[in-house]
Amino acid sequence: MAEIEINHPVVGVSLGGRTMLVGKVENGKNKKSIVKSISNKEREHVILGEIVDGIGEVFDESIAGIGIGVPGFVDEEQGIVYKVEKIPSWREVHLKEILENRFQVPVYVNNDANCFVVGEYYFGHAKEYENAVGLILSTGVGAGIIFKGHLYSGSNCGAGEFGSISYKDHDYEYYLSEGYFEEKYGVQADRLYSRAKKNDKIALAIFEQYGIDLGNAIKTILFAVDPEIIVIGGILSKAFPFFETSVWKTVSNFPYKNSLKKLMIVASVQENIAVFDAAALYLDAKKTFLKK
Repeated sequence: MAEIEINHPVVGVSLGGRTMLVGKVENGKNKKSIVKSISNKEREHVILGEIVDGIGEVFDESIAGIGIGVPGFVDEEQGIVYKVEKIPSWREVHLKEILENRFQVPVYVNNDANCFVVGEYYFGHAKEYENAVGLILSTGVGAGIIFKGHLYSGSNCGAGEFGSISYKDHDYEYYLSEGYFEEKYGVQADRLYSRAKKNDKIALAIFEQYGIDLGNAIKTILFAVDPEIIVIGGILSKAFPFFETSVWKTVSNFPYKNSLKKLMIVASVQENIAVFDAAALYLDAKKTFLKK
């Protein structure tokens, strides 16, 4: 369980393709946050300047550290970002080094899926569990793993890439990303969600099939990780009530029944979770240090 408490505030930064969310997290609360656009087509140093300015708007001398989540490939140990979705100029950005030199506090960088599960472990549904998976269902499929109370990223920050596992004639990401609804059924995910709320039979049937595909993905996760809880986030998490039943029906024939006895599958409900996710990187690093 997430037992560590930090007495000093931490800055959390969630970097998207076109925007960033920056917040000051203290005692489990978001004390101050801002949303800023970034010039995603500009050169590397221009975007870095915008990030520094954004952090500067919430940063003060009380800040103990900075966590930053990015939608791309990250060298977790060195804090180097190699690619970020929709930011073409970011091919090898030494983000940790740059921000530590500027703000003189520890900085931790990771991909957004890893940030999500750490945020849920410290601030959300996974607080009471030592083994958890955070599953993001959005434009793609990403996952992060908490193993024995600590973020597990693998040797190259690649653990949890369940979306890339082959499924049917493609992979799980193909069938579970929001773009699949438009490609397969000619309707956008948000529109389908609105129709489902009105009890539209076609929309409900589409989400039922989605739950079957997601249930099969969850069985793969159970074979690989055997978590106590799976927290679903991302754009599609709000539609969880419409595919929850078919998920559980699909998962129910999992051969290892002990894995199902206490398994929880829930949708994230934490407001401003992206800020908490990134800030939790500092907490996870601090917890690891104290255990040594």
